[in-house]
Amino acid sequence: MNMVINKEAMTLKQILDTQRRDFSANPMPSLTIRIAQLKKLKTALLDNKTALQNALCADFGQRSLDDTLIADILPCINNINYTIKHLKKWMRPSRRHTGLLFMPAKLAVHYQPLGVIGIISPWNFPVMLSIGPLITAIAAGNRVMLKFSEFTPATNAQLTKILNSVFDSQYVACIQGEADIAAEFSTLPFDHLLYTGSGTVGQKVMEAAAKNLTPVTLELGGKSPVIIAEDMPIDMAVERLIYGKCLNAGQICVAPDYVLVPKHKQQAFIDAYKHQFKKMYGKVKHNKDYTSIVNTRHFERLQALLIDAQAKGAHVESANDEEIDSDSRKIPTQLITQVSNEMDISQDEIFGPLLPIMTYESLNEAIQYVNDHPRPLALYLMSLKKSIQQEVLTKTHSGGVCINETVFHVAVDDAPFGGIGPSGMGHYHGKEGFLTFSHAKTVLSRGKINTGKFVHPPYGGKMGALILKIFLR
Repeated sequence: MNMVINKEAMTLKQILDTQRRDFSANPMPSLTIRIAQLKKLKTALLDNKTALQNALCADFGQRSLDDTLIADILPCINNINYTIKHLKKWMRPSRRHTGLLFMPAKLAVHYQPLGVIGIISPWNFPVMLSIGPLITAIAAGNRVMLKFSEFTPATNAQLTKILNSVFDSQYVACIQGEADIAAEFSTLPFDHLLYTGSGTVGQKVMEAAAKNLTPVTLELGGKSPVIIAEDMPIDMAVERLIYGKCLNAGQICVAPDYVLVPKHKQQAFIDAYKHQFKKMYGKVKHNKDYTSIVNTRHFERLQALLIDAQAKGAHVESANDEEIDSDSRKIPTQLITQVSNEMDISQDEIFGPLLPIMTYESLNEAIQYVNDHPRPLALYLMSLKKSIQQEVLTKTHSGGVCINETVFHVAVDDAPFGGIGPSGMGHYHGKEGFLTFSHAKTVLSRGKINTGKFVHPPYGGKMGALILKIFLR
């Protein structure tokens, strides 16, 4: 078993150099080795699922054990199973067509591990958003340095224990520490760097990586809207969106950030949301199914958003008529109406259980509102009409879309996940993740016959002239 790597034992640069040397000694791990590693990781996660649940609960103050199973651990297990099933096909060189001009020759694209991947994970889903990209990076044959969020120390310790039981430190290194360690981490000359977190920090990560020309994948966030179309029954719309807003108390990068509802249906939406919330959670203060805000800093940030909105004319009501409890840091969904663009809640990603409700007169007005703001990580449309679905898909841009559902698209394995513009860049998950952490190396090979000599100098020969005549048309 390897020793725990920390800042005191080795510098980050020394850890990187150690992993580079190990990669140089074995730059193309076999399919057998990769699958064996993934299977060991799966076994370790399953064996320690209760410990992970308890650690996350300790870090949050109260974290629903089922939320952890469903949204943190289950996606990792599914990801491993899916990856093992398809990895042989992904690793196989992809044959391409050379074209008549370059015949006879063979052309293929080989998928080669990049080397050492840096992963900076966030606090909101510290298992899935650490292990998820790790699975794909390992499947692609890389070494990994993984920096955990400083806000989840108990979970970090448990993850470190798990990963140290599966991987040698020169293969996967777990890094803990405060923001200064994360800043130093992002300056390392990785072969690829994946960051999940806020856009503000994402800009700093990208700036630091640019000095090394390190390619980056940024999974950020933004304000993901829900458009409820005129045809959609309000009760059905609420049933489809409420879980996405309440899961992890809304502390999700793809949580519904605000709702656009037909003006005459606003009160019906509020009534339906309150009815469904009370049915699902009742009172939240002592409800173990409802998660706390992760720490005092974020609790106070959410309180400040509410205070600012109310000072500027917003109306706020609790989804279960229960007051916010500062001791448990539990906030039932706060339904906010009379919202204006001058409010901080209209400008900043909420990342918590506050839900602005905005109204519109026409679908074009709702679409225009979305398009007048930065492109979101997710867009949610509630409509049963194919024509409306197609119109919204065509006229808006977002990292991903759910129609008559929220957040679940993140958990599917056979599709890419990523943002667009301010909500991020690049993709991972499934095959796209494998490609992100691989170098697609073009290999053209010839045998004894060399037709390339027909275009060699000296120019003006008959064969060269004929080739130009055939292809320049």
